[in-house]
Amino acid sequence: MDSVQVDAYLRRLGVEQTPARPTDEVLRALHLRHLLTVPFENLSVHLGEEIVLDEKLLVDKVVGARRGGFCYELNGAFGALLAALGFEVSPLAARVYGEGERLGVPYDHMALRVRTADGGDWLADVGFGAHSHYPLRFAERGEQEDPGGVFRIVEAAPDEAGAGGGGTREEGEGSDLDVLRDGGRQYRLEVRPRVLGDFVTGAWWHSTSPHSHFMRSLVCSRITEDGGRVTLSGRRLTVTDPGGGREERELGGDEEVLAAYRELFGIELERVPAVRSRSGDSRG
Repeated sequence: MDSVQVDAYLRRLGVEQTPARPTDEVLRALHLRHLLTVPFENLSVHLGEEIVLDEKLLVDKVVGARRGGFCYELNGAFGALLAALGFEVSPLAARVYGEGERLGVPYDHMALRVRTADGGDWLADVGFGAHSHYPLRFAERGEQEDPGGVFRIVEAAPDEAGAGGGGTREEGEGSDLDVLRDGGRQYRLEVRPRVLGDFVTGAWWHSTSPHSHFMRSLVCSRITEDGGRVTLSGRRLTVTDPGGGREERELGGDEEVLAAYRELFGIELERVPAVRSRSGDSRG
């Protein structure tokens, strides 16, 4: 990214001045601004738009088209911005915990390990939907309080195949890590650095497989200035306040839905997305 692209990205986040140094404070501020302004959404999957894990295209989508995306897109674009600002950034692969704490497919999720000029070592993740508002200290194994909940990063036990747990730092990369929110396991993180291209198969699976939850539902969501959240799932609009209270209502015609995307998320669409069936057709 050149300076013009960096400035455009920062304006997208509502940041008027380019940070002087890649510090802990700057990372925390950018992380929060990203969650406030760039929605977590899977609309491309249901609009027939191809998911291409190319840094330039991801930045163009987030900045030029003023869209959001899911983990590979959001963390991919955010990682490019951070690297351009002088942060040391490493993409990390993760597997998301599902029902019964069953782990998802390899490369199920992408997060970022970010090192700062202050010597900080952080887990940054602007692509997991409801998650921490600020980066988490990577080496901290105690509770980390955040507006999004109480988080912990802990050494993982071996998975069903007996892999990924129990390693030591002296043995090399170390064991996998489990990221917990309010006591519940969110995802299992590998500590080996990856590159964006490693996640192509995960992005393809999530955007094509009938077993992917992204194929079965529509979501567009971001946190709000007061620390709550606004989410549009199909035609259902949900506003959650910081204390957890929820208001839900069904939107009416297409114009009301398109207006919600535009006014609440800054997304201009020509048509209302509809969940695709297994055959690729649309259904309401």
